[in-house]
Amino acid sequence: MASVTISNVRKNYGAVPVIHGVDIDIHHGEFVVLVGPSGCGKSTLLRMIAGLENISDGTIAIDDKVVNHLEPKDRDIAMVFQNYALYPQMTVAQNMSFALELAKVDKATIRQKVDAAAAILGLEPLLDRKPAQLSGGQRQRVAMGRAIVRNPKVFLFDEPLSNLDAKLRVAMRAEIKSLHQRLGTTIVYVTHDQIEAMTMADRIVVLNAGRVEQIGTPLELYDRPVNRFVAGFIGSPAMNFVAGTLQAGQAGLKVASGAVIPIGPYPAEFAGRQVEFGIRPEHIQVADGNGLEARVEVVEPTGSETHVVIDMAGEKLVALIRHRISITAGDAMSVVFEEGQGHLFDADSGQRLTHTSATAAM
Repeated sequence: MASVTISNVRKNYGAVPVIHGVDIDIHHGEFVVLVGPSGCGKSTLLRMIAGLENISDGTIAIDDKVVNHLEPKDRDIAMVFQNYALYPQMTVAQNMSFALELAKVDKATIRQKVDAAAAILGLEPLLDRKPAQLSGGQRQRVAMGRAIVRNPKVFLFDEPLSNLDAKLRVAMRAEIKSLHQRLGTTIVYVTHDQIEAMTMADRIVVLNAGRVEQIGTPLELYDRPVNRFVAGFIGSPAMNFVAGTLQAGQAGLKVASGAVIPIGPYPAEFAGRQVEFGIRPEHIQVADGNGLEARVEVVEPTGSETHVVIDMAGEKLVALIRHRISITAGDAMSVVFEEGQGHLFDADSGQRLTHTSATAAM
């Protein structure tokens, strides 16, 4: 196990900055996920940890040793790539043992390490096969096995599941999480999929345009996003946002249609402020005629829950309903916002102002 300390790291391509002074402390044995939209710099940051990209400024330390100028082979890391990067002419066993052979490890030790990794990953029946004879999930397990046999201080994963189908991604998420629990090795994992991040990470680093927006546990980011970007990126279905002006006397939020939506108490000094009110779909509940009037636009049953797109005072929102409900497009609905679950974000900066004690009951 090892710690990874990223201090004021910057990356420029010529005169173009792409990483802007990133600071991250990753603890011994921690599973940290770097997440963000395409082009946010997460893979670039991972490659800088690996030594595959030069650092323009700042330092990266592994176990308190600065590695800025060390070659990748000298950093005691192992990387698992999106495209598996297996040698097609080699068997599974040969792929897993190749790095050890280059390092002049004796054959008995190599065999013991390969057998141990194969047992962990369920690869014993596949050791004599070549990559072309394997499924995508099996190839990814071989790529992980090749990393395990090296017993590195840090595992780096660069979007390893993005080439797999949806069902296999779910299974492989569980396998990687289980692997981490058994080995206890520090893992830095890159993905654009926030569901992967939420289900796998000890802590998540949300990146946007080369900057860290927030670092925290999955539930910290979900329940207390520091700004609108994090609030909108974390969570599926995504958080609903309604723009408007806060009214005096805590009367509610005046929206584009001119209607005033009651959102619950907020500080009196916020009156007149331009904000966005955020509420997650599961916190919009069906009421028995004593809530806000809305009209159903789209109904999406998924089996375990139903996603309902509603129009409320000209604003489109998604409600997530976990019980069976008989509604169709065009129906009228009465809804309430669950108390204590709303967020206010400044319209200009996007920073979260406060939780409201949101209740839309009339």
